[in-house]
Amino acid sequence: MEARHSALCAEEAEDAVKELRAELVKAGIILPSPGLDPVSFVREAPCPLIEGGRCASDTVRRLAAVPR
Repeated sequence: MEARHSALCAEEAEDAVKELRAELVKAGIILPSPGLDPVSFVREAPCPLIEGGRCASDTVRRLAAVPR
């Protein structure tokens, strides 16, 4: 059961990253490396975390403005 849960969590996380990338592109924002955090896979029942991507402060400011 845990393996199935972990697989579903990984799929969900991958889908969320794809959705994030698509929405950011629509807003004209490109993050260089959004993706799944590999360290979060080493837990007993992995359910990955999503890394936002390393980016410059101007990109962070543009991200902060999107919800507004």
